[in-house]
Amino acid sequence: MRIAQVAPLAEAVPPKFYGGTERVVSWITEELVRQGHDVTLFASGDSQTSAKLAACHPEGLRLLGYRDHTAGHLAMLHHVHRRAHEFDVIHFHIDLLQYPMFEDLYHKCLTTMHGRLDVPDFMPVYNTFTGMPLVSISDNQREPMPENSNWLATIHHGLPKENCPYYPEAKGGYLAFLGRISPEKRPDRAIEMAIRSGIPLKIAAKVDKADQEYWDETIEPMIHHPLVEYIGEINEEQKKDFLGNALALAFPIDWPEPFGLVMIEAMSAGTPVIAFGNGSVPEVIKDGVSGFIVKTMDEAVEACRRAKDLPRAGVRAHFESRFTAEVMVRKYVSAYEQLLAGQGNVIKMPAAGAFSPQYGELNGSAHGPIHVAAMPA
Repeated sequence: MRIAQVAPLAEAVPPKFYGGTERVVSWITEELVRQGHDVTLFASGDSQTSAKLAACHPEGLRLLGYRDHTAGHLAMLHHVHRRAHEFDVIHFHIDLLQYPMFEDLYHKCLTTMHGRLDVPDFMPVYNTFTGMPLVSISDNQREPMPENSNWLATIHHGLPKENCPYYPEAKGGYLAFLGRISPEKRPDRAIEMAIRSGIPLKIAAKVDKADQEYWDETIEPMIHHPLVEYIGEINEEQKKDFLGNALALAFPIDWPEPFGLVMIEAMSAGTPVIAFGNGSVPEVIKDGVSGFIVKTMDEAVEACRRAKDLPRAGVRAHFESRFTAEVMVRKYVSAYEQLLAGQGNVIKMPAAGAFSPQYGELNGSAHGPIHVAAMPA
């Protein structure tokens, strides 16, 4: 297939530092190329890809200091629309600006929803442009959306097996917190987990300007405990050792996380995840196998003490069965095929937590059945 991947311009693809969506776009793009598809990536000019790169801005906008990315995305969408005839499928990863501009091309478009969908400001678009084919990254993510949304599939993220290599032993013996300092990520809970369990905590996270006050008033005063070490933002190479040598990943979120990429990065390294059971967590973690799903701080502290007893080989096996880039892209190719067969069909994915092997490789008879049901009129 001739496929356009339309990435956010905030970061390069893949990003140099933090940037979950751009990282997933890179994994999708590279795996599609590996599988033999003709892929064009619309992204910033400092992106690195084996696909054809359509540079829509010289560099990623965040590191250049741009606060509002709307103008850059609108200009990019203009170029994509002018070239739409070149592609069989146009796959968007930029929220909702494309909805009105591509209404005449919904038959060949789909949008992966990467963020939270319970933002009231966005509902007028979701309620008006209901024809855009959508992919959710977890079943839980869909809950706030209008009932007549045009869901094509739920496709969990996956990453290349080699990106976070397997570490059979956690030589560091610490809890890891990785990502972003923000109230919904609850680094304060991670700190409490470490102090109460007596296990050291390393925090590798960035502080956005929007969260500076939360850092200054809540988290910074807490990091001066002898068990807590704040490292700051780390790159992809540093992430391997950081996750691989951790006893467990602390994922103490307090919001409906749409997916939580760091969970599968940790599992790829063989590192179990201790997570509060919000959002996508029950769909990603197999409790007692790849980590522990907890409800209270007492349960979280107990899970910290039990983490060393989880076989790391079992954590890695759970990752390989469900969350590799190869598994993810096979599902996307099946979604593309269903899209091109007509918008009247939707792939019926398993309910949250009800994974079965035939859905793990969703790409025709060679990899298990595709279950199709009619989309309501």
